[in-house]
Amino acid sequence: MKFGVLSTAGIARKSLIPAIHASDHEVTAVASRDAETAATFAANNGIPESYGSYERLLSADVDAVYNPLPNALHAEWTRRAADAGLDVLCEKPLTTDAESAADLFDYCEDADVTLMEAFMYHFHPRTVRAREIASEELGAVRSVEAAFKFRLDDPADIRLNPELGGGSLFDVGSYAVSAARNFLGEPDRAYAHLADTRDSGVDTEAAGVLEYADGRTARVASGFDTTHVERYRVEAVDGYLEATDCFGPGRTSVGLTYGVDGREVTETFDAVDQYRLQVDHFAEAAAAGTTPRVDRAETVANMRAIDALRASAAEGRPVPVGRDGE
Repeated sequence: MKFGVLSTAGIARKSLIPAIHASDHEVTAVASRDAETAATFAANNGIPESYGSYERLLSADVDAVYNPLPNALHAEWTRRAADAGLDVLCEKPLTTDAESAADLFDYCEDADVTLMEAFMYHFHPRTVRAREIASEELGAVRSVEAAFKFRLDDPADIRLNPELGGGSLFDVGSYAVSAARNFLGEPDRAYAHLADTRDSGVDTEAAGVLEYADGRTARVASGFDTTHVERYRVEAVDGYLEATDCFGPGRTSVGLTYGVDGREVTETFDAVDQYRLQVDHFAEAAAAGTTPRVDRAETVANMRAIDALRASAAEGRPVPVGRDGE
C-alpha cells in the first residue's frame, strides 16, 4: 500500500512513518500547508514526493492517507480523502463527538473506502492478552482504574488549542476510557470534573467515573500537568490485573501482572512496534475489504463515553451515556 501523509505532525515523524518504512508498505508523499516545510520533511524522512497543500496530495499516486491533523480537522480531511477514493487511517480521536464519528463512518462507507481510527495500543500483544485474562481467567470484574498523564510544557502545542479540538481528555484520556470500556463494557452513566489549569480554553486535567447499572465502576484520569503516568488496574472478585506503560510503551519488552485466588503471575512480552502492527492490519483490512479491528462500534462507543464525561463536567452532575439510536 502507498501511503500519503497529511501534515508533518510529530506523531507521523516519530512513529507512523518509521512503522510504514519497516513494513511491506511505503510512504510515497507528504503534504504541508508550506511547500518548503513539506520538502524538508520529505528529504529527512525518505519520502519521494512532497506537496505544499493537502489537496494536491489527494490526487497523488497514493492508495491511502494517514491523517494526523489536529482533532478538529480530522473529519473534513477524511471526507476529502474519501471523495478521492482513498482509504484513511486517521489519528484518534477520530472526531470530537460521537455523532460526528458515526457520520464519518457513514460517509466513508458510502464512498466505499476503509476508515480506521489509529488507536495503536489495541494491536500490542499485551493489550490482547490483558483482555483475554480479564474475560477468561479472572472472575467477574468489578472495577477498573486507568490513567494517562504527562507534562506538556509547550504553551503553543495544538493540544492546548480549543479551536483545534485540544484537551487532555480527547488526547490521552481517550486511552483511559478505552481501557475501562474494553474491560467492563459500555457504561450507563458518567460523572466527571475537568480543570483548565493553564487558562487555555481546554481541559488540562480530567478525572471521571464511569458507572454501570449493576454497581461496577471505572475511574479514569488524564492530564498535561504531572510527570508521565500510564497504567490500568482491573479488580475482580477473585483477583486483579495491572500494567504500567500500557498505552505507548515504545519498542521495549513489557510486563503484565495478574493474580487469581492468591496465585500471582507476571508475563513478559517481547519488544514490538505496535504502530507497524497497526499499519499492517489496516492495509490488510483495506485490501480485503474486511472490517478493521478498531471498527465503527469501538470508535463511536469510546466517543459516547467521552461525550458523557464532558457533558457531566459542564453540567456538574452525572449524565447517561448514549447508545445506538439515542
